[in-house]
Amino acid sequence: MSSLIRIGTRDSELALWQAKTVQQQLEDHGYKTVLVPVKSTGDLVLDKPLYELGITGIFTKTLDVAMLNGTVDIAVHSMKDVPTALPIGIVQAAVLERAATQDILVHKGSPDYSQPCTIATGSLRRQAQWLHKYPHHTTTDIRGNVNTRLQKLEDSDWTGAIFAKAGLERINVLPENYEVLDWMTPAPAQGAMLIVTLEEDEFCKSACAKLNHANTALCTHIEREFLRTLEGGCTAPIGALAIIQEEVVHFKGVLFSLDGKTKIEVNESLSVSHCQGFGTDCALEILDNGGRELMKEIKASINKK
Repeated sequence: MSSLIRIGTRDSELALWQAKTVQQQLEDHGYKTVLVPVKSTGDLVLDKPLYELGITGIFTKTLDVAMLNGTVDIAVHSMKDVPTALPIGIVQAAVLERAATQDILVHKGSPDYSQPCTIATGSLRRQAQWLHKYPHHTTTDIRGNVNTRLQKLEDSDWTGAIFAKAGLERINVLPENYEVLDWMTPAPAQGAMLIVTLEEDEFCKSACAKLNHANTALCTHIEREFLRTLEGGCTAPIGALAIIQEEVVHFKGVLFSLDGKTKIEVNESLSVSHCQGFGTDCALEILDNGGRELMKEIKASINKK
């Protein structure tokens, strides 16, 4: 393996910010690096909602191929975009310390939620949670990178659009008119950055391990284990958040119907030393409380589209 670490990344402003952050940390540890930007299918196809494209790992597949064919050595991703099952031969090398986990609503000034509103989001999870809280509102799809979506909001008659706070903060485009949606459960691993590399690449695995944040890695593992057990992928309204306080993991997981009318929730706490399989156990609790039937309904509805 080369001693120069080639860092694969999408070429959006946010993705490049994340890759440059990893690049700087690796170089601070004495490694030589170079960025290799690529365009993903998720960045190129902007006229359809993500769930209609039917591709697992739509933002990560191009980089997976680049790694497997030797074009790049590691890849940096928003962890929430990464399928819970990595391709054969590719492994998790590090999870960086997590940023903000919250979703926010960017709006045009003091929305009156008692009135009909149109809220833009490309996420089934955000759509379902918004309609659960505000069933008299309408949601509309929005795609594109962060800057594109902010401009679409500006040019529209929508009341607001939902974003991950971390993404807007990272590239310094968080506007004045926003509110934190502290009632909305985030996507599993939201706010976390993941580095992946080839399983056989001991040099890159060793280098990236120096950037790993243990608590973030544990919390995101639990959240993604929950997601994997529910078999959600990117196509179901699933939220999950694990936090560690005084050696105790507090977990909240939710599954919604597509229209937001049905909500199944789990809240559990467990000591850090006993949390192996915690995400799976929480998911099974959801499935046993009506989640199996709800997941079948969700998949049937999406397959019809």
